[in-house]
Amino acid sequence: MLAPTELLILTGAFFIIALLYSSVGFGGGSSYLAILTLALTSFFLIRSSALLCNLVVVSSSCFLYYRKGHLPFKKFLPFIITSVPLAFLGATFRLQESVFFIILGASLIISAIALVVQTVQLKSEYQPKAYPKYIPYFLGGVIGLLSGLVGIGGGIFLAPLLNHLKWEKPIVIASLASFFILVNSVSGIFGLLNAATFELPLPEILYLVGAVFVGGQIGVRISLGKFSEKTIRLVTAFLVFVVGCRVLFNNGLQIQFLP
Repeated sequence: MLAPTELLILTGAFFIIALLYSSVGFGGGSSYLAILTLALTSFFLIRSSALLCNLVVVSSSCFLYYRKGHLPFKKFLPFIITSVPLAFLGATFRLQESVFFIILGASLIISAIALVVQTVQLKSEYQPKAYPKYIPYFLGGVIGLLSGLVGIGGGIFLAPLLNHLKWEKPIVIASLASFFILVNSVSGIFGLLNAATFELPLPEILYLVGAVFVGGQIGVRISLGKFSEKTIRLVTAFLVFVVGCRVLFNNGLQIQFLP
């Protein structure tokens, strides 16, 4: 049970994360995880809460992308076919707490670096490249498994990678990231339920879900032309990197790297 002040700070942080992430096509799962590791001790609570908040945010994003014609389901299908079962499988693993924090910390650091690289290389003109048909199946499976293990939808891993590979136009990649997060969050939740590890901090989760719902609704309606997408991504990457280092060294490797 969190103190009222702690809950207020956590709720405000989740609102801001949902607003920023949804405005650039993500759900915010990595940052939810990062912050929850500072507030909660049980990684079952952490994984479950992050997945649920992720699901709330990206549901609205996918709906708006679909209305605007940016969700070509046939093109997305290869990623989904392999990611969903492997996200389910990853969520069923009962990891030791130290192993979980090591994987989580390393994943956050890698995703932050990838996000910086992708942002720096972001160009206005984008010419997609052709790749072998097995590549989407392979990428979907690998990222789906990782997503299930650490408790996020995986879009923050997939989008920078596909932008780096120039797989499609940025708007299509953003819509795929949202859809990828949606289906893998659902799969991950079912995996946790199957393993009897789906646990939510009550009543705190009600405030957090409300915060990300409102923040996500605002974020997906923000025109990126009014804000600097690069600035948002770079600041987010920096925060994820710092907290990722703290989680990896303090919680995973038991080294007091950061206070």
